[in-house]
Amino acid sequence: MDESDGEAIAMATEAISVRVPARSAGHDLRAVKIVLHREMLRFVNDRTRMLSMLVQPVLWLFVMGTGLGSLVRGSIPGVDYRTFMYPGMISMTVIMTAMFSAGSIVWDREFGFLREMLVAPVSRSAIVVGKCLGGAVVAVGQGVVIVAMAGLVGVPYAPGLIVTLLLEMFLAAFTITAFGVTLAARMKNMQTFFGLMQMAIMPMMFLSGAMFPLANLPSWLHVLTVVNPMTYAVDPMRQAVFAYLDVPAVAEAVLNPGVRWFGDFRVPVVLELGIVAGLGAVLLGVAVLQFRKAE
Repeated sequence: MDESDGEAIAMATEAISVRVPARSAGHDLRAVKIVLHREMLRFVNDRTRMLSMLVQPVLWLFVMGTGLGSLVRGSIPGVDYRTFMYPGMISMTVIMTAMFSAGSIVWDREFGFLREMLVAPVSRSAIVVGKCLGGAVVAVGQGVVIVAMAGLVGVPYAPGLIVTLLLEMFLAAFTITAFGVTLAARMKNMQTFFGLMQMAIMPMMFLSGAMFPLANLPSWLHVLTVVNPMTYAVDPMRQAVFAYLDVPAVAEAVLNPGVRWFGDFRVPVVLELGIVAGLGAVLLGVAVLQFRKAE
């Protein structure tokens, strides 16, 4: 090999060298913003998904709520049963939307986009945070549609109530999205994710008090509702709604008893929200660890 050949090899080596920018907090924040923006665009452009996410809670609220209300009419004076179910339907809308948003990770893996994100010069925690924030924002946007139906079930359009519900929806949606991301981080196909999602979410939803009061439950059912973390997302919304209603004390005691520990201790709303926030932080950490182990 002569000197000219060595120079040619050196030039070729320099030509194909790639300089990867160093990771920084600025890059991570930009990654969070990009992932968040992508989730919002994906949801806005999928109108079929937007409508399908609303069908189930609307059916539960106006069809099932009317049917059940006809059974309890007279036993709970002064309150439409749909008014009682309203906070639960907000929760159902937010939770289902958040889980579907988290499930898009599986699609990204199948089509190769997830691999491109994982090799980007940003921390994987930034990708997870962006995903959870995107899912939460999308879920709250979907929940706003149900909030707009408040007047149809006798709930006032009070600014304080709307702001409270928006904040509680975001907290619940972020936690559920983190839970969904944790489940989806290692899954290979959507069928498995949807099956596991239904197995996890539906029992939690039925045991959260979203569709029936928590008062006077059998002891075994009361235990299941207390240990169900989703209960602590639904109950603050119900308490927020009932704070703006003028209902008889008897109906309040039956429909809005709150979550009770050890028989008589009614769990404060602040503690309930703290439980949801703490669980969300733990699940976010688990999701980050799952992504660090992913391919």
